[in-house]
Amino acid sequence: MTTVLSLGGSIVAPEGPDPVFLKAFRSLVDRHLAVDPARRLILVVGGGGPARSWQKAFREAARPEDAADDSAQDWIGIMATRLNAELVRALMGALAPQDVVTDPTAVDLFMGRVLVAAGWKPGWSTDYDAVLLAEKFGAGEVVNLSNIEKVYTDDPRKNPAAKPIDAISWGDFKKLVGEEWKPGANAPFDPVATRRAAELGLRVVCAAGRNLDNLEALLEGKPFVGTTIGPN
Repeated sequence: MTTVLSLGGSIVAPEGPDPVFLKAFRSLVDRHLAVDPARRLILVVGGGGPARSWQKAFREAARPEDAADDSAQDWIGIMATRLNAELVRALMGALAPQDVVTDPTAVDLFMGRVLVAAGWKPGWSTDYDAVLLAEKFGAGEVVNLSNIEKVYTDDPRKNPAAKPIDAISWGDFKKLVGEEWKPGANAPFDPVATRRAAELGLRVVCAAGRNLDNLEALLEGKPFVGTTIGPN
């Protein structure tokens, strides 16, 4: 009864925080949890616009030898995820009594109905943190919410022939996203998270996070629009 939502920063804070979306999202959480007292949500929040802006400022202002430091850019992005996650946790009120989780390997208790997490350390995105929390709390599925409706065969902004994908195996998905993580990368699910999710046999659904009607349908087991990634 535990569902993990990897809540992309691009929907929480496209440039800055979006209070209209956040209010509607909180209402959806209330409706979802009200159906069954055993339901719980893990919300792993990304960095979004603030992360990209601060990383860009670092690249433009840093000395060349420092600007090449991927770890420094990762840490800047991680701090943005933590600010966004603290906002989301505060909006959950009594549903989320725990502090924001910043190390998914160090949390053993799940108090309340909602657990909110943020970035951990350099080398991957919050997608990987979502996979680790799914493993720890026995969730067989991660719902990855971003600003794209489906995964495509290629970047549709660059390739007009790119086609949307309804379902794909982990083996084929690995070929799409590659093997290497780069700070600020805009992959539908990051390569490090992909490897671990494939090892665990998790199911991941990629969907448009701002379409809350679609998200509610997905959470309730009804037909939805998105891409399902699963074991070979």
